[in-house]
Amino acid sequence: MDDADDVIDDLFAVIEDRKENLPEDSYTTSLFTHEKGENAVLEKLGEETTELILAAKDDDREELAHESADIVYHLLVLLSMKGMDVEDLRAELSKRR
Repeated sequence: MDDADDVIDDLFAVIEDRKENLPEDSYTTSLFTHEKGENAVLEKLGEETTELILAAKDDDREELAHESADIVYHLLVLLSMKGMDVEDLRAELSKRR
């Protein structure tokens, strides 16, 4: 596993911990407990996707990296909500090689 895998695995572990322990001051907790349920995360994914597209259109590399990270984070939260994990994502990507 390389450093990118480590970062994603570490982030997913934090997300899973937030889902289990629900600390009150956590943005991740707020996504798991939002009154809109998973729609809150789906809306964020839509919003972040739009921001990613605009950053790409504007050739703003810094913003593109930022929005990409936002998408990955919210995607991992969604996977966790659906009872999936990073290995499910890796398995699907591996099938596409």
